[in-house]
Amino acid sequence: MEGTIAERRLRARGGGSAVNSPHEDSFREFVEGSWHRLLRTAYLLTGDHGAAEDLVQTALMRTYRHWNRIVAYEAPESYVRRVMVNANISAWRRRKAVVHVMAEPPEPPAGGPGGSGDHQDTYALRDELWRAVCAMSPRMRTAFVLRYFEDLTEAEVAAVMGCAVGTVKSQIARGLTKLRGDLQADRTRAHQSDQAEGRAR
Repeated sequence: MEGTIAERRLRARGGGSAVNSPHEDSFREFVEGSWHRLLRTAYLLTGDHGAAEDLVQTALMRTYRHWNRIVAYEAPESYVRRVMVNANISAWRRRKAVVHVMAEPPEPPAGGPGGSGDHQDTYALRDELWRAVCAMSPRMRTAFVLRYFEDLTEAEVAAVMGCAVGTVKSQIARGLTKLRGDLQADRTRAHQSDQAEGRAR
């Protein structure tokens, strides 16, 4: 399989040649058209650029093996998202590690505030929110990312995560409570730091 860098990496990692030739073009078009969206989702899930790329490649490799069936009966991008979610949670469980906070939040959509001051304030708030999201447990973070960053409905999030809608609602509600608490704690610390600096002058 020739074509994109992503496709060559998939083949190098063992993607094989399970796709019959009539579907080669459709898979290539799918990878080219969805790569950046999938990579953004993976980064939101993992908080790490390298891990995000590995996650997308792993998910696409598994998708490629069953492409004939997936393209005929399912929405391929939803399928890949579901594979990424499951693979990321499984990897986290194996590592038994706390998800670390990345300093670089994802880029916002185009067309944000125009003024430089507004832009700085918006970026600071986005950075604060991103750090709080990264501190969530993987399952809570997944629900939060899919609902608010990817703009899926609760039913769509439940389908991707393979759980009930009620579970999604519970995870999101707990996530919002944690988010509010974390943001308030950060602002309290910042206020106390400003007061200490003022007294020191």
